[in-house]
Amino acid sequence: MQKFLTAGSALAVPRKAGLARIQVKGGRERHLKKKPKPPLASAEGPAAPSPSPQREKLERFKRMCQLLERVPDTSSSSSDSDSDSDSSGTSLSEDEAPGEARNGRRPARGSSGEKENRGGRRAVRPGSGGPLLSWPLGPAPPPRPPQLERHVVRPPPRSPEPDTLPLAAGSDHPLPRAAWLRVFQHLGPRELCICMRVCRTWSRWCYDKRLWPRMDLSRRKSLTPPMLSGVVRRQPRALDLSWTGVSKKQLMWLLNRLQGLQELVLSGCSWLSVSALGSAPLPALRLLDLRWIEDVKDSQLRELLLPPPDTKPGQTESRGRLQGVAELRLAGLELTDASLRLLLRHAPQLSALDLSHCAHVGDPSVHLLTAPTSPLRETLVHLNLAGCHRLTDHCLPLFRRCPRLRRLDLRSCRQLSPEACARLAAAGPPGPFRCPEEKLLLKDS
Repeated sequence: MQKFLTAGSALAVPRKAGLARIQVKGGRERHLKKKPKPPLASAEGPAAPSPSPQREKLERFKRMCQLLERVPDTSSSSSDSDSDSDSSGTSLSEDEAPGEARNGRRPARGSSGEKENRGGRRAVRPGSGGPLLSWPLGPAPPPRPPQLERHVVRPPPRSPEPDTLPLAAGSDHPLPRAAWLRVFQHLGPRELCICMRVCRTWSRWCYDKRLWPRMDLSRRKSLTPPMLSGVVRRQPRALDLSWTGVSKKQLMWLLNRLQGLQELVLSGCSWLSVSALGSAPLPALRLLDLRWIEDVKDSQLRELLLPPPDTKPGQTESRGRLQGVAELRLAGLELTDASLRLLLRHAPQLSALDLSHCAHVGDPSVHLLTAPTSPLRETLVHLNLAGCHRLTDHCLPLFRRCPRLRRLDLRSCRQLSPEACARLAAAGPPGPFRCPEEKLLLKDS
């Protein structure tokens, strides 16, 4: 009887002290003092005002626990201790916000009854039997529009230029503008830039495009915006950008503002920048230099030669981009006979063609250029085939089909004999050639 009373008193002590054992996350058990539960709000009206903000937090937390009890917990529903801890709701202290544990960590996703989708939005189950609500992801942001040019560079205005040069004394200089321009035409680019710093009138006169027929920017590592703006303002007829680091955007910006450009040299540039020719109109272009461009094959040359896909409605004739080109330089490129067929079709007005050091050019290529159906048979005047090692003596008689041929360069062709070239020079088309060098045939016009 004494043992029974002792055990009963031991069991009764925790109840009188108001202590309860609960299980928290991590498997540890702690003794927390129970607080009396405040009366819940009735379903008919709002809850009675609490005397302190701590009791309001506790009441708000208990309401959330009642909502979470309705959701079946898949991760810990099999253990009784987890269900007791979820129903009690005493694992959080009164001073902590809902959703945060006592040790400062956030509860796990499976135990809190909440899930997150890829869009970062949460979906809760409002009822015990209802399906899980999932909010659809927001629409994808629209693609960023291409950035337009911040400034537009135009050529000099067409307003009449001042005919005289005003002096500091108030009078005009006796020489008119036409005389000054004749003097400026004997100056180079460096001297013209110095003259532009003298006064505003000279600066305006020196922008005359007759003073800048050709601009050479070759061997520049980078092209700055002031340099590109200066090119557009001067409107040259010939532009040399060989072996420069010009980008595709810069080249496209230039070509769209140089409608009178007749000669363009892009030798040594990358195809990534040269591909801007496929989207730029060049109606006045007569010479195009694409020598030693990296990574150029038949597919890239096809994009350059074929007509643009966005032709005007009702247009029956498909004109290529190189229809008016008279001189084309393609030295050092990996061209095949397929590219030559496209060249014959879309560049029929070529009078000068440079195919030197093209490894795939051989006797069949010469047969294509001089065939009866080839338009270049009657137009070719200069033909450069130096360094084409696949050419043999069998192709030499084919050059007699070109009556207007004046220059034929066959230097550094290993399989061509000097004797066969001498026989061709003696007979030649309509008249004989002269050979200033071995395998170089020239005819005086």
